[in-house]
This record gives sequence, structure tokens and C-alpha cells, in this order.
Amino acid sequence: MPGMHGELIFSLSLSIVFTVNSVYTRARAPTMNELKNSLLTLKQQGRHVVGCFPLYPPLELLHSFGLTPVVLWGLRTEVKDLSRSDRHLQNYTCQVARCLMEFILENNRSVFDALFMYNACDTLRNLPEIIEAGLAEDGISLSVFKLHVPAVPHDRTGAQGYLRDRILSLIAELEKFTHRSFSPQEFAASVDLYSRQRGLCREVEALCAQGRITFASCAGHLELAHFMRVEEHITLLEREILKAQKMSIDVLPHKKVMVSGIQAPPVELIEAMEASGLRIVANDIATLARSYGYCPKPLADPCEYYHDFYFNHYPCTTILPAGDRRVELIRERVNESEAQGFIFFGEKFCEYEYFEIPFLKDMLRSFRVEVVALELGADDLSNLMPLKTRIEAFAEMLYAKNVP
Repeated sequence: MPGMHGELIFSLSLSIVFTVNSVYTRARAPTMNELKNSLLTLKQQGRHVVGCFPLYPPLELLHSFGLTPVVLWGLRTEVKDLSRSDRHLQNYTCQVARCLMEFILENNRSVFDALFMYNACDTLRNLPEIIEAGLAEDGISLSVFKLHVPAVPHDRTGAQGYLRDRILSLIAELEKFTHRSFSPQEFAASVDLYSRQRGLCREVEALCAQGRITFASCAGHLELAHFMRVEEHITLLEREILKAQKMSIDVLPHKKVMVSGIQAPPVELIEAMEASGLRIVANDIATLARSYGYCPKPLADPCEYYHDFYFNHYPCTTILPAGDRRVELIRERVNESEAQGFIFFGEKFCEYEYFEIPFLKDMLRSFRVEVVALELGADDLSNLMPLKTRIEAFAEMLYAKNVP
């Protein structure tokens, strides 16, 4: 595939502008049809789309080879029919995996040129073989790139060398797939782009904490990073930051809370929080802060860059070497943001997150920070009223405490 290159100067087709703007205005992730149409438009423009399994793929490396990586997050609200997925996955698998499986089996080569995955969790690390078997039933095959990130501390003997070997192997696969050689200059340019994007994401989050933009809008703007070309997302964020900076600070009475979880909660629950007088001043969500919270030093050597990226990543339960730093980091972020409450939105059947919650609760309550844990499964999305009620009750409790 010669001639593929991620242009810094680009023009959008009218169809992409319409799709992105319609989603952006409503401050939510694309629906299944909108996402599919956006991906189809990218392919019509000659882009080569790589569907990346969450959580944190090496976007810079894929981009430097002229590929367009999209991270397949946030499909739960629109993937209604899981019948194909459920033929291959147990129905007690998390909805992230079930929706991902359904979307790929339904759309496969029509929207993707290849797939990428790494060992993010016990479920996702087994999906490539399951997906390949599911596609084979329809006589379809897709190239699947894989990366294994060491699940040990970086100073463990052999960890750094092992990751270097895996990165070099991935580069060799990408060179064969794209028919082009790895370029340190192109990689450095891609690193600069994603560094810029992550910095803008942190600026948007800060404006939200100030009350210049609602978290409902903030989450929608930031999660678009997963579905758009990085160049387009940078332009979009720059425009939104200029708008938000001109807005006056919301001075209505509020209680400050921090939210956590794998995916941002549905917009209806975010709106319920804000309508109850809660201001989200910090987040620890994998699709948001965990994705842009840490930016490695710009390095032209991808092996060194991804050693920094994975071993010093914003702590996440799915990156085991970084997990030990989570409780302390959350304590620091709660203190810095002066959060009075902590709301955890758990993915049903995600044992990585649930193992940690008892420790977080004990730590936060020792600092007089109230905690509520809510759970979201595939069957819960059709009736969010019980969760809205719990959010309203939590807000009432914070106000009843009359915390200054």
C-alpha cells in the first residue's frame, strides 16, 4: 500500500463534517451506523483503517505507517443485537468485549483493513482467535497485529528486552503489510501529534473542572478521539477550547465529585449528576483521563518510547505494572480537585476493577470522601432509572453533610 501518509494539512469531505459535527453537537460517542458510515468514508478517501481493541494501543506507531487507527470503545449504547457475539462469547463476558465482537463480525472488511490488539485483560487477550474463527465461518479473514506487553515491573529481568523484541516484531509486520520501511522522522511527527492531542484533552478537562463546560459535553468531545483521525480531533478540540474560554464560570451551588471506571457513563447518567448539583472536577476513566493523562517524552526510537508509554502509563487496573500506583494517584487527584465524593461506574464482570474497589473505598473514606459504586451491564442500559435514583440520593447525602 504505497503512498499512505497521515497528512498534517488536510481537508474533510462534507460527509465526514456532517457526521462528526452531528455527533459532536450531541456530546456523545457515535452510534453504530454513524461510526460505520464514518469508517466507510475514511476508506473512500483512501485511508487504511485499523480497528484497535481497547485499551491503549500504540497509535503513534500505526499512524507513522500511514494507517488510520480507531479504538473500538463506546459501542454499548448502540449495539443492541448481540446474537452474533453470543454465539462465540459467554453472556457473562463484559459488554466491552461483546459489543466489540458484534461490531467486527457484522462489519469486518467493509470498514477495516486490519485489526490490532494487545493483552489488555483476560477476555480481550483471547478475542483475536475467537474473532478469526467467527469470521472464518463466513469465509472472511482480516490481518490481525498483536503486541504482548509484559505484565511485570519494568525492572524485572528481561522485561525491557522482551518489550523491545515485541515492538520490533510489530514494526516488521507493519512494514510487510504497508510495503514501506519504518521512518524515525515519521514516527517522531506522529508522536508530536498525539502529544498535542493529549495536551488539548487535559485542557478541556481543566475547563470542565472550572465550570466553563459541562462534563456531558466534555466527555463527548474527548471520547471522539477514539473514532477520528488525530489531525481532525486536534482541530476540533482547539475550536472548542476557544469557545469554552469565553464562557463565564458556572457559579451555581455544587458539590465536587470525581468519577472513575472503564467507560464514561451514558450521557443520561452524566446529566443526572449535573442536574443533581454535582460538578465533575476530576475523572479516572479509561476512555478519558487514563488515555491522555500521561504523555511520554518525545522519542524517535519506538522501543524506548513504548517502554515509557506502558511502564509509566497513567495507572490502570489493566496495566498490571502501573496498577500499584493507582490508589495513591487517586488520593492525590481527589485532594488536588477538592472532591467531596467519588462515583465508580463499574463494568459488569470486569474483575480487574472490582478487585480494587474495596481498597479505594477504605482509603477515600479515611479522608472523609464519600463513595458510591454503580454497576452497568448490557441489560441495564434499557432502564437507567434505578441508577439515576442512586445518583440523586448520593447528591442529597453530600448536601446533607453540608461540607464546605
